[in-house]
Amino acid sequence: MMKHNMLIDPLPKIVSIGGTPYAINSDFRITIAFEILMQDPDIEDAQKARKALGLYYPIIPDDLDAAVDQIMWFYQGGKIYRQEQARRSGALDLADRQMIYSYEHDDDYIYAAFLSQYHIDLQKVPYMHWWKFRALFHSLQPDVKISEIMGYRSMEIDGKMTTEQRNYYQKMKDLYALPMPADEIEKADAIANALMNGGDLSGLL
Repeated sequence: MMKHNMLIDPLPKIVSIGGTPYAINSDFRITIAFEILMQDPDIEDAQKARKALGLYYPIIPDDLDAAVDQIMWFYQGGKIYRQEQARRSGALDLADRQMIYSYEHDDDYIYAAFLSQYHIDLQKVPYMHWWKFRALFHSLQPDVKISEIMGYRSMEIDGKMTTEQRNYYQKMKDLYALPMPADEIEKADAIANALMNGGDLSGLL
C-alpha cells in the first residue's frame, strides 16, 4: 500500500489486492455508514465484517484479509504510519480513540458546520471522496457548534479549574454526552482488533 499525498496524488477509487485492481466505493457516505456499522452493538462481529466488505466493494475480493486491510488503509486516508500504529496497538483508529463525535448522533451539527463554513450542502452533493470529506471535517473552525461540542467532550476537568469552571464544563459534558456506554466502546475496540488482526475471514461469505 502506498502513502498518498492529497496535494499531488489523485484520490484513489481502486485498490490493488494480490496484484488485481478492485473498485472501492469512495463516496464519504459509505465510510460514514461504515463507522456507524462498527459502533452498532446489535450487530454481530462476523456480520459487521461481512457488511463492511459489501459496503466498500462492488466485487468482493477472494482474499478477505487483504480486502479488510485495504479498507483500513482507505478509512485512514492512506496514512500508512497511522495504520502501522493501529497494528502495533492491536486497535483500529475509529474504535480506540476517545469518542468525541458521532456521525449517527451529531449528523445535524456536522451538516450545519459544512453548510456554514464551506457552503457545502451535504444533502445536495451527489459525490464527495471520503478523503476530501475527512480533510474538511478535520479542519472545521473552532467556532462552529460541532467543534465546540467536541471540545467539551474531550476536555479534562481538573483541580486547576475554579469550582464555577468545573461545574460549567461538567454540565456541558453531560448535556452533549454521546449515548454510548463505556462497555460498548470496549466492544468496538475488540471488534476493531478482530478486523485488523483476527486471522482467517474466509468463512464470512
